[in-house]
Amino acid sequence: MSSVVLYTIISLSGLGVASAVILFFVAQRFKVHEDPRIDDVEEELPAANCGGCGFAGCRNFAEAVVRSDDFEGLFCPVGGNETMEKVARILGREAVTQEPEVAVLRCNGACEYRPRINIYDGTPSCALAAALYGGDTGCQYGCLGFGDCVEVCRFDALSMNSDTGLPEVKDENCTACGACVKECPRDLFELRKRNKKERKIYVACMNEDKGGIAKKNCSVACTGCTKCFIICPFEAIEMNNNLAFIDAEKCRLCRKCVPECPTGAIIEFGFPPKKEATVNNDSGRSMESANENSQHKDTEEKNISEN
Repeated sequence: MSSVVLYTIISLSGLGVASAVILFFVAQRFKVHEDPRIDDVEEELPAANCGGCGFAGCRNFAEAVVRSDDFEGLFCPVGGNETMEKVARILGREAVTQEPEVAVLRCNGACEYRPRINIYDGTPSCALAAALYGGDTGCQYGCLGFGDCVEVCRFDALSMNSDTGLPEVKDENCTACGACVKECPRDLFELRKRNKKERKIYVACMNEDKGGIAKKNCSVACTGCTKCFIICPFEAIEMNNNLAFIDAEKCRLCRKCVPECPTGAIIEFGFPPKKEATVNNDSGRSMESANENSQHKDTEEKNISEN
């Protein structure tokens, strides 16, 4: 081995050792001490990394929870109250509970209700279609039907109905992560309070056109007639921009508004069918007997007056 090669090996070795020593002291100088509770919190999270909490992933959420003084604005919709109670025990805090929610589609404009006036021949994407034109129908507010929401759902809670051309929500799978809400370019998805037996009532329309125009473009559109607004006994219905909206917090699920809607824009889900009004036989006989007595009395009065 020549002296040149030997010197080269020694020089490179020395340079490597010196660099390692420098890097060691730099790492120690700028070392970040991480709270071990972050790992504990992350283990209790569902590891969905869906972004429903408002953070990029579960790790980021865990860091934010540990570093915060309270749970204000911090909640894991996928894990729900049970997960947040576990996190609270780790941090020695009081858990904050929230009402469970579920996603609903504020559009009922199936293919049979909205006449098609043109054909879109571009990339099958709701985002692109919404940016380029108003849609295949005259309704500028309805679902475009390309399924962007289905693609972003990580919990198999959405699927496209081939008959209606609309996405459908599987309530049992929905975690209210809000991915579909963010993805829909027309803001048709809404997170609403989850009631017992998955019952819900809401206006499945976002059309803000005036009544005649809205109904022309979609036969099941809200026309802003205010009939539901007038009949609601709990002041749960608001009217804005020719459109009715049912506040899930105020709604008592009485269903009085449903038959009042002339276009069927108000959707009721999870309720048993209403019973038809029937006449009791005893009641019917009583009515017949009352009519007979009345007729007999009229006859007697007539005879008396003639005498």
